[in-house]
Amino acid sequence: MPKKRRNRSVRRRNRQLHVKTADDFFAQPDAEQEKWNRVLRAIAKMRTEGLSLKKAAKEAGVSPRTVAKRAGRAIKKGENGRYAVSKRDSLLRVVQVPTSDGSRDIALRNSRQASTLAQYWDAVQKYLRTGDATRIEKFRDKQIKDANGNVINTFRQILPPMPRLPVCPGLLYFGEGDRPLG
Repeated sequence: MPKKRRNRSVRRRNRQLHVKTADDFFAQPDAEQEKWNRVLRAIAKMRTEGLSLKKAAKEAGVSPRTVAKRAGRAIKKGENGRYAVSKRDSLLRVVQVPTSDGSRDIALRNSRQASTLAQYWDAVQKYLRTGDATRIEKFRDKQIKDANGNVINTFRQILPPMPRLPVCPGLLYFGEGDRPLG
């Protein structure tokens, strides 16, 4: 009598494809976390660069099938058979948030908040390079909510006012007593 095989489709259905919480994300092995991040990268490339699913997946280092399976409603197949990405999504992202104590990882469930946070990071970098705080001022009364809906920090608490530092290309200062490197 032949051996009875376990149905593979049952195993695949039982495996969780969509990460819903930060705990789900961090409970996964590192390889699965990396695969999830690659799926997000492919979706971002489709959205920002207008790439097809196949090209975006190739650049992100993941198969188009994996992106299609894990992206949920972030991408959908059109009548012409091609995949199109939505303007925004609610996929979980683990990102770094600048705080007064340094940076820390948080989970976001909204592509708009992730974009806002990225714009803030860019504004902080410009401020540190040039001393121009005008781009940071746009974030004065905005807030970020994590995947659980908790307010993480208002932007005005994240970066305290800093004195303008002299900007010298090629030189790097670590403190008052340090000498310039470069």
